[in-house]
Amino acid sequence: MSMTSLLTITPWPALSAVILLVLLVAALYFARSTSHQAIHAACEALARGLRLASHSVTHALEHLVARNRAVLLAAGREAKERIVEREFARVGDTVRKDLAGYPEMHRRLSGAILRIEEDHEKAVEVPPEAPGWAQAVGVAAKLDARNGGTEILADIHKSMVKAHAEAMRDYRKASAERHALLRQMMPDWRLILQSLGRVNKSVESVIERSLAIDRHMAEYETIVRGENHAVSVLSSSSIVYFFISALVLAVATAGAAINFTLIARPMAEMVGGTNFIGAFRTADIAALVIIMVEVSMGLFLMESLRITRLFPVIGTLTDQMRVRMIVITFAILLMMASIEAGLAYMREVLLQDELATNALLRSDSTGSMVNQHLWITTAAQMGMGFVLPFALVFVAIPLETFVHSLRTVVGLIGIAILRALALILRVLGNGTRQFGILAQRIYDLPLFLPLWLEARTATAARLAASAPGSGEARPWQEARS
Repeated sequence: MSMTSLLTITPWPALSAVILLVLLVAALYFARSTSHQAIHAACEALARGLRLASHSVTHALEHLVARNRAVLLAAGREAKERIVEREFARVGDTVRKDLAGYPEMHRRLSGAILRIEEDHEKAVEVPPEAPGWAQAVGVAAKLDARNGGTEILADIHKSMVKAHAEAMRDYRKASAERHALLRQMMPDWRLILQSLGRVNKSVESVIERSLAIDRHMAEYETIVRGENHAVSVLSSSSIVYFFISALVLAVATAGAAINFTLIARPMAEMVGGTNFIGAFRTADIAALVIIMVEVSMGLFLMESLRITRLFPVIGTLTDQMRVRMIVITFAILLMMASIEAGLAYMREVLLQDELATNALLRSDSTGSMVNQHLWITTAAQMGMGFVLPFALVFVAIPLETFVHSLRTVVGLIGIAILRALALILRVLGNGTRQFGILAQRIYDLPLFLPLWLEARTATAARLAASAPGSGEARPWQEARS
């Protein structure tokens, strides 16, 4: 039924519209309670669903936070264990090196000390004997000059001068011997000082290592206890390591692209430039395979050297098997580098042939001239082709850091997304409940006149019930209520 036909229920369209409006308002008024219940039930169900989804997301968030915390603590504990293990190995090497030479050093020090003691005993100055001339001079002084005392004093003087000269000569000789003995002590003193200096340096090195071990052990204990400060530090470090390793991998990718450019064109001459595998040329796929094999050999070489720990199986091999694996992977890398150097040389040859062919087709006599400095570019390309495979070996180190830090970064991103989703669901749940209240108010908006009349009637009934002498009306009001 169209609106035009509805407006023709009476001869006057305006009256028909008024009648329809009154009927619509009456229908809405009588269905008001049911409509309110339906709106409330629908909005409440939607709000509860959103709240349930928010609780589920919050539970998943807590689980992800716990998992990310466990991953951070495990990674930090493993890193600290490796650092402490390396520090203990360095301390062990230092102590072992010093203790290996300790018996020899002890023997040398003991011999030097014994020689110093012997020389010191020999170098002790012996006091000269007391002269016996005092009594003789006293007796001669009592003699009379007439009895020959003057001649006796002269003889005594001559003897004293002669004895003094002999005593000085003996003293100088003894002093020279003592000084020679003291000079012989100097090498032993220097030996003792040098040995003690080496011992002091070794002890200081061990003390510094022990202080570093104490610091790392304190950090390790905080990680084992799972303190929030340790988790925050590990999280920040993981983010920093992620971006640094990503930057290094980007640089390595650029190097791999240059390597691909060097060998793609000569590979087209080897496998055919018109062959395709799907939408890609066979030459490009072959060049990528060579680069990937070089990267794989680099990973295996780093794992065999125990620099990285991406493959636990390689780390558990015996030393003999690891040495064999190192030799094999290095031989394969050397072969690949030699092949790339040859391909780089072939690329330059093909480029010169193409230039010569184009010059011949253009009948250009200057194009056939030989460039005397061509060997520089050829040697540079061959050098790059030989060096780049070995440079790609070190991609394993940032790759390991990137893989380990990626777990943490992905966990942090997931935590942020889940928190935002939980907040959005919680806001939508509260908004749905408030939207239900708003929908009820909007539903009551066209019914303002019946609702106003109902309110006025209810107010008049309350006033009449509260007025004196209205006791007879109360049973009827109670029965109605």
